[in-house]
Amino acid sequence: MEKNGNNHKLRVCVATCNRADYSKLAPIMFGIKAEPQFFELDVVVLGSHLIDDYGNTYRMIEQDDFDIHTRLHTIVRGEDEAAMVESVGLALVKLPDVLNRLKPDIMIVHGDRFDALALATSAALMNIRILHIEGGEVSGTIDDSIRHAITKLAHYHVCCTRSAEQHLIAMCEDHDRILLAGCPSYDKLLSAKKKDYMSIICMWLGEDVKTRDYIVALQHPVTTDIKHSIKMFELTLDALISFNKRTLVLFPNVDAGSKEMVRVMRKKGIEHHPNFRAVKHVPFDQFIQLVAHAGCMIGNSSCGVREVGAFGTPVINLGTRQTGRETGENVLHVRDADTQDKILHALQLQFGKQYPCSKIYGDGNAVPRILKFLKSIDLKEPLQKKFCFPPVKDNISQDIDHILETQSALAVDLGGTNLRVAIVSMKGEIVKKYTQLNPKTYEDRLELILKMCIEAASEAVNVNCRILGVGIGGGIIHQHELIHGSSFCAAELGHIVVSLDGPECLCGSQGCIEAYASGIALQREAKKLHDEDLLLVEGMSMKDDEIVSAAHLIQAAKLGNTKADSILRTAGTALGLGVVNILHTMNPSLVILSGVLANHYVNAVKDVINQQALSSVRSVDVVVSNLADPALLGAASLVLDYTTRRIY
Repeated sequence: MEKNGNNHKLRVCVATCNRADYSKLAPIMFGIKAEPQFFELDVVVLGSHLIDDYGNTYRMIEQDDFDIHTRLHTIVRGEDEAAMVESVGLALVKLPDVLNRLKPDIMIVHGDRFDALALATSAALMNIRILHIEGGEVSGTIDDSIRHAITKLAHYHVCCTRSAEQHLIAMCEDHDRILLAGCPSYDKLLSAKKKDYMSIICMWLGEDVKTRDYIVALQHPVTTDIKHSIKMFELTLDALISFNKRTLVLFPNVDAGSKEMVRVMRKKGIEHHPNFRAVKHVPFDQFIQLVAHAGCMIGNSSCGVREVGAFGTPVINLGTRQTGRETGENVLHVRDADTQDKILHALQLQFGKQYPCSKIYGDGNAVPRILKFLKSIDLKEPLQKKFCFPPVKDNISQDIDHILETQSALAVDLGGTNLRVAIVSMKGEIVKKYTQLNPKTYEDRLELILKMCIEAASEAVNVNCRILGVGIGGGIIHQHELIHGSSFCAAELGHIVVSLDGPECLCGSQGCIEAYASGIALQREAKKLHDEDLLLVEGMSMKDDEIVSAAHLIQAAKLGNTKADSILRTAGTALGLGVVNILHTMNPSLVILSGVLANHYVNAVKDVINQQALSSVRSVDVVVSNLADPALLGAASLVLDYTTRRIY
C-alpha cells in the first residue's frame, strides 16, 4: 500500500443484505479477494439473505467460495412499515458487536435499502470509514431518502453515471472522494451474453421455450403507496395472463406490502398456471442470461432500467418506483398503470423488439477503478467528513486569524498616465494605494509594476493584511459570480478585435479595443497631434516639461479641436463595437463602464448599440460606475471571489 502510505493491508468489510445488492458487491468482492497482498476481506450477511421465503440467498455467497464471517438475522417478519422500522432497530442492536470484533478499516455499503441504512449508521457512529456504492442516483419512493441519507454518512462514494456524480457534488460531497466508476455488475453483464444460455432458459421456463418468446416479470411494493402498488401488481398479472406468453415471475423483495403481493399471486393461481413459472430467487449469472434473451421484461425493479439496457431487451417500467432513473431507449414507462388495457397495450408494443445496447451505467471496467480507489485511501487522513458548501453569508462568529489579519488582494491598474497598485480588503476597502507615472517603455513599465507590487506586499504585513493574490483585468458576472475561464484569463475585453487593420496594440495584435480606447492609446494620439502642433487650441497651455496625456486630448476636444474630437469619437465607436460583440455573445442585462474615460464614452457606446446591435439586445442598460476606484476594485474582486470560494 505504498501509494496511500498505509503500513498494513486494508481490512475491508463488505456487508450484503439481499440478492440485488450482492449482484453489485460480488464483482468487488472477487476483486478484493484476488489481491490478498493489499486487502483482507470480511463478509457480513444479513437481511433477506437468511430468510427461506426469499430463497436463502446466502447460499450463493457460499457457492462463490466466500467465507461468511457473520450471519445476522435482522428481518422482523410482518412485511409492513412497522416491520421495516423494527428490522432497522434490530440491525442497529446487533451490528456494534460484530464491528467491534472485526475492526475493519473501511465498510462497503451498497444502495438504498433500509438494511444498508442500519449498516451505514452503525459504521459512522463507530468511526469506521464507509464506501457507498451507487450514491447520487434518483429513483422514487422512500429509497431516495435512504440513499441520500447514506451518502451523508459515507466518507467515499462510487457512482455509476455522470449525473449521479453531479448530484453528489450538488449535495456538498467532496469531489476528491467521489469516483465515477460505473456499475460493478456491468463488468459481468457485458461479457455474459456470449455464454451458453439455452440450457438456462429451458431449466427455468421449460424445454419448449424459444429465445425472445418469453417474459421476465419482477415487481416490488412501493412503500409510500402500498395499496396502489398491490392493485397495480394485480393488473399486471391480469395483463400477463391475457397476453398468453410464457412468463417467469420472481417473488417481490421484503419491503412493506410484499406479503400482500404474494397473496395476489396465489389468489390468481400463478404458481400453478401453465404459462407461469414463479420463483423466489434466480442466481445472478443465470438471471442475466434470462433477461438478455427475453422478449420483454416488465415490472418496477431497478434491474429493468439499469442492467437490462446492456442487452437492448425491451422493458416496461410500471409506476413511480424508478421515477428519475436514467434509462436507455429500451424502456417504455407506464407511470400511471391504472388499467389492465394500458399494461396490455404496452406489452403489445414492446414484446419481441430489439433495441441498441446501452452503456449508461457502465463500460465493464468498474472493479479495477474501485480497487485502485480503495488503494488510494489514506487511513492517516482525518476521519471527520468535510462538506463543500456553496458560499453563504459569513458567520458572525470569528476565528483569531480573521481578527489578526484581513484577507486582501493586490489590485493593479495600468492607466495611460499612471500605474496604480492597491491593497484591497475583502469588504472592498482600499487599505493603501500606490501611484506612479507610467514609464515610456514596456520594459520600464513591467519593472515598475513588479517593484510597486513588492512594496505593497511588504506593507501588507505591517497593516495586518493577508494577500491572497494579484488581480489585473476586466470581468463578466453571471448569476452573481465572476466568470474566470478555464485558465483564469476570461474577460480580456480590451483585446476584442474591432478592426483588422487598426492600430497596433501592446499585446502584439492590431485593432484591439485597447489600441483605440485605452488611456495609453489616447495618450499616443495626443502626442501625435502635439508633435504636429495640432493639439493645443485657444484656452490651453502646457509647460515645457509637462508630459502629454489623454487628459489634454479630452480638454482639446471640449475646446473645439475637431481632430481631437474625431479621435475620441473613433475610440468611442471602437469601444461600442466591442460592447456589441459582447452583447451578441453573452446577452447581458447590464453593461458598466468604469474609469476616468467612461463619461466620455458612454453616449458613443449607446449610439453604436442602437445602430449596430440586434434588436433583441438593444434594450441593455449602459451605465457609468460611480465607484471611486472601479478598476482597482474590479481587479481585486477577481482574486477575492476565486480564492474565498468553497467550491469550484
